[in-house]
Amino acid sequence: MTLNLSVLTPNRIVWDSEVEEILLSTNSGQIGILPNHAPIATAVDIGILRIRLNNQWLTMALMGGFARIGNNEITVLVNDAEKGSDINPQEAQQTLEIAEANVKKAEGRRQKIEANLALRRARTRVEAINPIS
Repeated sequence: MTLNLSVLTPNRIVWDSEVEEILLSTNSGQIGILPNHAPIATAVDIGILRIRLNNQWLTMALMGGFARIGNNEITVLVNDAEKGSDINPQEAQQTLEIAEANVKKAEGRRQKIEANLALRRARTRVEAINPIS
């Protein structure tokens, strides 16, 4: 038995196919979703979506949003999403280094919050490059 997973951003469909299992980063921690999961709706945190397909794990960087699970259908609506295989490792690492530097030099509450969010997004993209086996 499988699940139908759809990952949508405001601009595009990032994923729309059947999967065996997912691990989703929510605002209250990671949750695993298998077929026949109880219906839930949850906020999605900045983090990694792990997708098991054909007994292999794929990763996707999610930038926060909302998920609805029910009747073996998973719909994930996020601000942005990127498949780990589509992320350029050098560019992601460079973005991470810039974000780390910006956190150190941020002044004022708003700048610190924005710098820390940018750092979380950059770390998530770097983490998504390396799928689990």
